[in-house]
Amino acid sequence: MSLTNLALSYCTNVHPGRTVAEIEQGLDRYTVNVATRLGAPLAAGLWLADPVVKELLRSDTASRRFAEGLAARGLTCHTLNAFPFGDFHSPRVKEHVYEPSWAERPRLEFTASAARVLAQLLPAGCEGSISTLPLGFPGIHSFPNFHRDCVENLIDAALSLHRLEEESGHTIRLAIEPEPCCWLDETSTAIEFFKNRLWPRAEERGSLEAVRTHIGLCVDVCHQAVAFEDMKQSISDIERAGVRINKIHITCAIELEHPATNLEGRRALARYVEPRYLHQTKARLADGRVLAVLDLDRALSADVAPEFLNAERWRVHFHVPVDAERLGPLKTTRTDLRTALAAVKSLSYAPHLEVETYTWEVLPDRPAVDLVDGLTRELTATRALLGEISGPV
Repeated sequence: MSLTNLALSYCTNVHPGRTVAEIEQGLDRYTVNVATRLGAPLAAGLWLADPVVKELLRSDTASRRFAEGLAARGLTCHTLNAFPFGDFHSPRVKEHVYEPSWAERPRLEFTASAARVLAQLLPAGCEGSISTLPLGFPGIHSFPNFHRDCVENLIDAALSLHRLEEESGHTIRLAIEPEPCCWLDETSTAIEFFKNRLWPRAEERGSLEAVRTHIGLCVDVCHQAVAFEDMKQSISDIERAGVRINKIHITCAIELEHPATNLEGRRALARYVEPRYLHQTKARLADGRVLAVLDLDRALSADVAPEFLNAERWRVHFHVPVDAERLGPLKTTRTDLRTALAAVKSLSYAPHLEVETYTWEVLPDRPAVDLVDGLTRELTATRALLGEISGPV
């Protein structure tokens, strides 16, 4: 099986989108110009926050007008990012990006509404995907029956997507996205959730077919690389477990080798400490164990555990440009990205592919970077990488 033949997309959560008008401004200022420079078809991987979804569903014509606007710009859309519920560009996002969790009805209602919008944006005969959070964040979502409530809401989401398919003719699949230090943080915990929690309860409710059809995973390569996973093995494990991969986030993390003695690398890494997003950091020890701290500033603090400091290497959840092999004295996990995409090629179906570097505004060299240039470089490099793996895309 080859990789998807749909137009490559990048996620528009990289620029603000708190209203429909703001999203359209971003499409005009960035996406259209990127498509022109790329000289190839481009899909908008839209981030639609809850207020935007409500605005698009406020009247019968709003979504249709928005879809017509995409077409007039020469853009298509086959995937949404419904992970951030609210303002993803506020001064401090951090752990708030996980609210509301999948244990709460507003998350279900938001996702079902986003699917209704996507059904009106999809090209004829095209399936859709929606990425979403890894249930929630243990630091704020540890109340009794949390997992039970998540399961019930996810089954309800699958049933909602099944009804939408009957109404619209479009299959839309939810893609749960594991992330470091969350309830679903690694491939193994995600598989365990499907096999031991979600599927058994779906079978009890007579909804297993709908759940298997409409709920799977989003593999964000940065996230799994931070966990030091073998990407080929992870893709194989997911396939063998029977969980569908509905979406791949084409992303890279930061890697620092020998942090205890690499003073230049630690100084460079300190420039990536910033107040908006959470940058979970993991360390792999010589004996193979992996330790974690919740944010990069904690990894660099004077009181970090000696065992953590003396690790073989650190990896940081900071989405850096996917065309970069190195960032000065720091490495990136682009090798893992290449491995993951090659492994995806062996699947019997083609997950949606989306570049998701949302951190351009908080990169240390941001004042010197033009976003259109940066996105164009990422997409050009990604097309070349996909070409190496499977021929022209």
